This record gives sequence, structure tokens and C-alpha cells, in this order.
Amino acid sequence: MAGNDQMDAELQRFLAIEGQKAKFQQHVHNLTDICWDKCIEKSGSKLESKQQACLSNCVGRFIDVSNFVINRLSQKSG
Repeated sequence: MAGNDQMDAELQRFLAIEGQKAKFQQHVHNLTDICWDKCIEKSGSKLESKQQACLSNCVGRFIDVSNFVINRLSQKSG
């Protein structure tokens, strides 16, 4: 019985980690869509320097905001 409990706990941890990975991937996908729509007016064979800078800044701001929110939530819960 104890072996089953340990396997159940390991399975729960595995599922939690996989759920976090899936949420992260969904967040990245959403971020990509938002930044692409904001920065790319027309697509060509390669990105223009203005488009590259816009994408970089867009992603950077989203990362900054995400980190800020995570830190604030950590402070409030702690």
C-alpha cells in the first residue's frame, strides 16, 4: 500500500510539472501572437530591423511585467 501512495505522489508531481510546462508554452504562444500582431504589418522574406526591434521590445516588456506580477504575488503571499 505504501508503494502505491508513493507512486500516486510521484504521479501527482509529474502531472503538476507537466501542467506548468503546458501553461508556460501557452503563455509563450499568446505572447508570440500579441507581439507579432503588434510589430509585423507585412511579412516578407526576412524581418526588417524595425520589426526585429519591435519584437524584442515587446517580448522584453511582457517578461518584465510577468516578473513584476510574480514578485508582487510572492510578496503578498509571504
